[in-house]
Amino acid sequence: MPEKYPPEGAERAGVAAPDAERIAEARRAFETLRARRAERVAPSARERIEALRRLRTSVTARRGELAGAVHADFRKHPTETELTEIQPVLAEVRHVIRHVRSWMRPRRVPSPLLLSGSRSEIRYEPRGVVLVLGPWNYPVNLMLSPLVAAVAAGNSVVLRPSEKAPHTAGVLERIVAESFPRDEVAVAGGGVEVAEALLRLPFDHFFFTGSTEVGRKVMRAAADHLATVTLELGGKSPALVDASADVAASAERIAWGKFVNAGQTCVAPDYVLVDRARAGELVEELMRAVGRLYGGTEEARRRSGSFCRLVDDRAFERVAGMLEGSVAAGARVEVGGTTDAAERYVAPTVLSGVTWEMTAMAEEIFGPVLPVIAYDSLDDALRRIRERPAPLALYVFARDPGVVERVLGRTTAGGTVVNDTLVHLANPGLPFGGVGESGQGSYHGWFGFRAFSHERAVLVRGRFAPGRALYPPYSERVSRLVEWLGRWMG
Repeated sequence: MPEKYPPEGAERAGVAAPDAERIAEARRAFETLRARRAERVAPSARERIEALRRLRTSVTARRGELAGAVHADFRKHPTETELTEIQPVLAEVRHVIRHVRSWMRPRRVPSPLLLSGSRSEIRYEPRGVVLVLGPWNYPVNLMLSPLVAAVAAGNSVVLRPSEKAPHTAGVLERIVAESFPRDEVAVAGGGVEVAEALLRLPFDHFFFTGSTEVGRKVMRAAADHLATVTLELGGKSPALVDASADVAASAERIAWGKFVNAGQTCVAPDYVLVDRARAGELVEELMRAVGRLYGGTEEARRRSGSFCRLVDDRAFERVAGMLEGSVAAGARVEVGGTTDAAERYVAPTVLSGVTWEMTAMAEEIFGPVLPVIAYDSLDDALRRIRERPAPLALYVFARDPGVVERVLGRTTAGGTVVNDTLVHLANPGLPFGGVGESGQGSYHGWFGFRAFSHERAVLVRGRFAPGRALYPPYSERVSRLVEWLGRWMG
């Protein structure tokens, strides 16, 4: 049977030698995993748990290296790395180890009267060899958490860390080598050419975290192989501040959620919609919150070790351009607004007087610029949210439960948090994923196990088989029986 992907050497001409070598390595790793997968049965619960324990041991032993690598990649404070990268992975491992045995058990489902005497159940099988394409913004968490889910479901995995965080990718390679045999989990490093080559290979499942634009490419590649996909994308996630909200608390939580990781968070509040009666108060509280978090002056914020940098020059130019364009169009800088290309530094910035036509509202900001837009009625605010693609997250700040229900009932989003930001990711009992342009599928906890599993339907017939009465030839008696069944089921 011919291969579904080009033979070795058929990649695009002009690939640099290091990437060409990496592409060949990635192909060999895939072939090794696929050959091994064909020979072995699905790993037992004990084998999966042991693998996850080895991963936990390695991550714990190398947490200092990981923090140093992330700092080298974009100057993120080690405490922030511990909080947002390492601890979430270890919590996910702990949760999965505790529950994976029960998740793996066949789940009995009832059988209808026509199948009396049968046993029906759902069995969870590994999808096979899966590809996890990781992003750069949380290069530890968003690489290893999907790996935990894939291993829990019994798959073989190829991990592709982002080339934009090379120091972290190097540590991840060492962690994987310590935790898994080479024929179970492999790391394929390298540039964009390597990622594109991986997409041409017939994986059984593609898991991608990143931009909507690249998500479309991944989905097209998966379609060529008739493979399943999980897409964790992004979008402009709004924070809505109602007149009934505790404005001071809302501002602090919005500022934290926006400026952690310098705004390079897929579920960061991208912009704020606030009741016009509370808009001035909210802006003042946001300014105070920025001062408490990162320093009371622009120079103090620039020197703060708690505020990281944008990942590369392209990211800096894009965010700085959004900021400059919005200010030129009439937005007011309430705090921040300073930039430094040499450091890839954009200050934590709050903009007021923002309109929907400004550059900051054209696409996901993915940086430390927070536009604030006042609204005159809740219905108008909800209409504005609905006019845009469904976001990955929606944050509602209100003490009026009726307002909260109106927002939930008239919008859709991947996830929603009431009176806080980001924290839904910390609950392994909740699915994390998008809807529409913000993603497809979900993971974390049970939902990650399910994302990487095939749900196999199994029905075991008993000796008593009443359905035989409906077999041909279709006599008048059979016709009457079918007519009776139709009335009974209707």
